[in-house]
Amino acid sequence: MTKKISDGSPIAYFISNEGHDEWVLFIHAAFVTHEMFKTQFEYFRDKYNILAIDIIGHGLSSKTRKGDSILKMSEWILGIMQAEGIGKLHIVGVSLGAVLAQDFANHYPDAISSLACFGGYDINNFDISIQRKNSSQQILMMLKALISVKWFAKANRKISAYTPKAQDEFFAMNIRFPKKSFMFLADLNKMVNRHITGKRAYPLLIGCGRYDIPMELELTESWKANEPDCIMVVFENAGHCVNMDVPMEFNKTIESFWKRQKNL
Repeated sequence: MTKKISDGSPIAYFISNEGHDEWVLFIHAAFVTHEMFKTQFEYFRDKYNILAIDIIGHGLSSKTRKGDSILKMSEWILGIMQAEGIGKLHIVGVSLGAVLAQDFANHYPDAISSLACFGGYDINNFDISIQRKNSSQQILMMLKALISVKWFAKANRKISAYTPKAQDEFFAMNIRFPKKSFMFLADLNKMVNRHITGKRAYPLLIGCGRYDIPMELELTESWKANEPDCIMVVFENAGHCVNMDVPMEFNKTIESFWKRQKNL
């Protein structure tokens, strides 16, 4: 993977272009980096061209300027696509990445080959009461981080992953998350319930882990009810970051989804 910095933005991105027919964009969860997809990079690099990013305030996307906001992520991603000559791509987002993937799809639907979201929720149809409850939980986690990033990372690892290996990998990335970057997450609620979901011209896959928080399964099922044509999957033996807990099952599920749509 070649590391690059996007012109006119703070976004670091990582690219593998081996001349394959299709592109895949991976968008990571909060508090970690593009490295959470390392198993996916290894599995797909001989089959697809790969693009990955560090979200603003995460990893190497830290040299921000006044006015930079997570609300600009979709615009910045499009700029990267244009710079690299990418017309359309499959997007895979986990947790925060699933939110940003949907926001990009809301703004640039013609740039989407398919959309796959895990550990997320339908940002166009989100119950405001759940949003308030979720916000209070986020504030509690932020307070832990302000006291001690290590304390925050230790608590977050058990929420974010189910298997011990995935928990350790998540912790190793989370502990490098800078406290100041919490400010970039404050505008996420401005992406919620701002668009109406029309008929998608691309396929949608949604999913979560069996051992994610109970509310996540409820949110995923609600999304499925709103969009019955989408494909929903629940990964056994997985928590929030399903791609880390059950990487091979995740990879094969994604690949099957892409191949199925291609053969329709």
